[in-house]
Amino acid sequence: MNSILITGAGSGIGRATAVAFAEAGWNVGLVGRRREALEETARAAGGGLVLAGDVTKAEAVDAIFAEAVAVFGRVDALFNNAGRGSRPRTIDETPLEDWHAVLDVNLTGAVLCARAAFAQMRKQSPQGGRIINNGSISAHAPRPGSVPYTVTKHAITGLTKCLSLDGRPFNIACGQIDIGNALTEMAAPMTKGVPQANGTIAPEPTMDVGDVAKAVLMMAQLPLASNVQFMTVMATSMPFIGRG
Repeated sequence: MNSILITGAGSGIGRATAVAFAEAGWNVGLVGRRREALEETARAAGGGLVLAGDVTKAEAVDAIFAEAVAVFGRVDALFNNAGRGSRPRTIDETPLEDWHAVLDVNLTGAVLCARAAFAQMRKQSPQGGRIINNGSISAHAPRPGSVPYTVTKHAITGLTKCLSLDGRPFNIACGQIDIGNALTEMAAPMTKGVPQANGTIAPEPTMDVGDVAKAVLMMAQLPLASNVQFMTVMATSMPFIGRG
């Protein structure tokens, strides 16, 4: 049975993806800081290995992967999904605390998890696996006042490309899914109105978060000889094509 670790599994996209993979017959490792939320996800998915820990801490990440391997025997996939944003502000008005908080989760956390997954996939037999990074539409085009989030998501694209290249000798594939306006608790304000590039406030279309989970599952189910390098999945009418 294939196994996947999903970060940020306590809510939103992470929870929906965990449910989709469990229904598809995968062993699912649920990674996040809040154990109670992870346990709720496990109930929703009908099972799952709760792996509570802080992905911004190298020691915690190493412990998470060690426990997963002890239970599952190997790691076939990682969905690098944990992320956070900050209040919209111009760069000069953004507190450095916000910058560091977003950087720690969105980028350092993703790097630490990718590092641990890469090491495990390289040494396991059969060798190899797949890393899927959550990029976001903001890996392409920013929202107003989003320097911390947008910078980290552009950096995720660089991480994806590097892992794709460095993983070739070890049968490790890496792809990125760029998600736009999936209706989660974090995205709910979009239905009421969010800042636009022209200075107005306007509601934006959203999509079912379950459709994102289906897309991640499709990427993960490919044989390692094939890879979706970049995928954009978004609410059809959201202002991305033509943003600004």
